[in-house]
Amino acid sequence: MRDLRIPDQRHPEKAHRADQAQPKKPDWIRVKAPTSAGYKQTRDILRTNKLVTVCEEAGCPNVGECWSAGHATMMIMGEICTRGCSFCNIATGRPDALDVFEPGRVAHAVETLGLNHVVITSVDRDDLEDGGAEHFAQTIRAVRHRSPETTIEILTPDFLKCRPEALEKVVEARPDVFNHNLETVPGLYPSVRPGARYFHSLRLLQRVKDLDPAMFTKSGIMVGLGENAQEVRQVMDDMRAADIDFLTIGQYLQPTPKHHRVDRFVTPEEFKGYEKAAYGKGFLMVSATPLTRSSYHAGDDFARLRAARLERLGRA
Repeated sequence: MRDLRIPDQRHPEKAHRADQAQPKKPDWIRVKAPTSAGYKQTRDILRTNKLVTVCEEAGCPNVGECWSAGHATMMIMGEICTRGCSFCNIATGRPDALDVFEPGRVAHAVETLGLNHVVITSVDRDDLEDGGAEHFAQTIRAVRHRSPETTIEILTPDFLKCRPEALEKVVEARPDVFNHNLETVPGLYPSVRPGARYFHSLRLLQRVKDLDPAMFTKSGIMVGLGENAQEVRQVMDDMRAADIDFLTIGQYLQPTPKHHRVDRFVTPEEFKGYEKAAYGKGFLMVSATPLTRSSYHAGDDFARLRAARLERLGRA
């Protein structure tokens, strides 16, 4: 039996790699260990419903803050991914069969936690003909049925090996926000995201707008992987050409010595510069801080995103 707590079994594709030095984190990256009662309550609800979260699987630094407020990002379709991206701490391998009861358990947890806004993500499932699109759609519909007032944000894989109908299934389920992360600049894809294609991911988000122009789209990248500022600004331009509404930029943190090395820690001042540049390029919403992650403060950000669109429409 595979034990995902053992690094070589969790990441067999990385086991042969030489260790990469992990530099000391600067003060602006440090977070406190989670200890609050709210954190424990959220954890217990997730355990009771046998749910996986990207918060734990990806080792998010904000898990203490978010879970203390009762917010968690649900990760559906299992805890094993068919991809082996060099930055990611989610286990790689052959996933188990889909759990047909999972959409109902997610919906029950959302209702129990009383969430106003929920983020639902998944592992990559290249082993499935539709990449898990129908499972995403079923989960969205289940949450809508149990919690009709809850707004739903999804963070999907790229459906790279699927027919176009896969994406259509997900969009037809009408999430409020469709998020798919580009993760990094195109020049780093071979070493950071080798199983993906930059322009395919960009086109995926553009197609969401083609299918439903009113749906909010969102994407994010990490910095500190070896990119430069000019490359980051070019990604911003590419995203705006695809009519993406919301951009997130956060600092890459190295999960283990076997993962892609941290090239450098980007300063808070540089993040402010990225934020200013992104707003200047026309994004409705931008979150650019060292600790920014796709679902960090997602509910509050969604409210601001919706208000920004209404304000822009009012000016038009």
